[in-house]
Amino acid sequence: MAIRIAMVAGEASGDLLASHLIRAIRHQIPDAEFFGIGGPKMQAEGFDVRWPCELLAVHGYVDALKRYRELSGIRRTLLKQVKAERPDAFIGVDAPDFNLWLERKVRGAGMPAIHFVSPSIWAWRGGRIKGIARSVSHMLCLFPFEPALYERAGIPVSYVGHPLADAFPLQPDREHARELLGLPAGGRVIALLPGSRQSEVRNLAPTYIETAKVLLERHPEACFVVPLATRETRQLFAEALCAAQAGELPIRMLFGHSVEAMTAADVVLVASGTASLEAALLKRPMVISYRIGKWQYRLMKRLAYLPWVGLPNILCNETVVPELLQDEATPAALADALDRWLSDPDGCAQLAQRFDALHRQLRQNTAEKAAAAILPYLNRTPEWNPSRQPA
Repeated sequence: MAIRIAMVAGEASGDLLASHLIRAIRHQIPDAEFFGIGGPKMQAEGFDVRWPCELLAVHGYVDALKRYRELSGIRRTLLKQVKAERPDAFIGVDAPDFNLWLERKVRGAGMPAIHFVSPSIWAWRGGRIKGIARSVSHMLCLFPFEPALYERAGIPVSYVGHPLADAFPLQPDREHARELLGLPAGGRVIALLPGSRQSEVRNLAPTYIETAKVLLERHPEACFVVPLATRETRQLFAEALCAAQAGELPIRMLFGHSVEAMTAADVVLVASGTASLEAALLKRPMVISYRIGKWQYRLMKRLAYLPWVGLPNILCNETVVPELLQDEATPAALADALDRWLSDPDGCAQLAQRFDALHRQLRQNTAEKAAAAILPYLNRTPEWNPSRQPA
């Protein structure tokens, strides 16, 4: 009888992570079967998609409340299927609000429950880790400082590195990126990344545009690239340009191509989030900024215990790049912070060395390490053979 694994991945990032994991497990157990909630990349690896992962994508608290009954129904139906079919393990990929409840129920029914991608327990006060301890048989962490938090709570844990560090080259090719985007080889290029969510672009686009105006006065030869994830966010940024009467700005909006835009740039202005980690892996100097509603910011500031919001600073455990948040994120202050990088090539070179060391620390062959941690939980599994690596 084949090894069977139930999985739930949320959104596109989880679909990608899970597809790599499926491939790594299959290199050890070729006839392993997988089912649950997933996306097209998982399906391409032979995953039995019973619900598409897009269903788990919620946008803010209001949307989550509106869709609570629908999502709760899907989760309970999947739980019934898992209990009836008794797979050898359950793997929740990210989506902690959806998966941790399922994992607790699955584990209570006598099946291993593994969670891939640690929730950000290190960013918030409170006892969330106690609930995680009741839910998971094993936690797979992307960042090297996370395992100690779980070890102290008695939770089996493995550090598996970050998949972006595996995917990104150690030495980005800036000339090729500029050629690909049709940018001048020797000109001043500034990348503006106001976020992937519509709410982020609404909050940040006007400030980023005014910042570009200030920078253009100081650097008349500069050009700006703005990668945007969706048609909706592109439309929002275009409306902000129109409202700011910024038709004279040399701004190029791109559909996607955020990695190429950051690789090509001399400096990056970026919303906090995964894009700031991408910028670090691309060895780019950056300024991190963010704006949210005032009441939400007060709540987050009261709950957070780390002094940083940007992953580069959190991972380096010090302020290696500026963070300008909320009222501090004025166009003048952002332009000054970006200008400091543009006028400090030695500082940029030192930062690139720091980010190179971080990149190497995070580069761990994530899918293979995750598979190695999972295999001991599977019944009738062969011993892990490190020579059988995915192509």
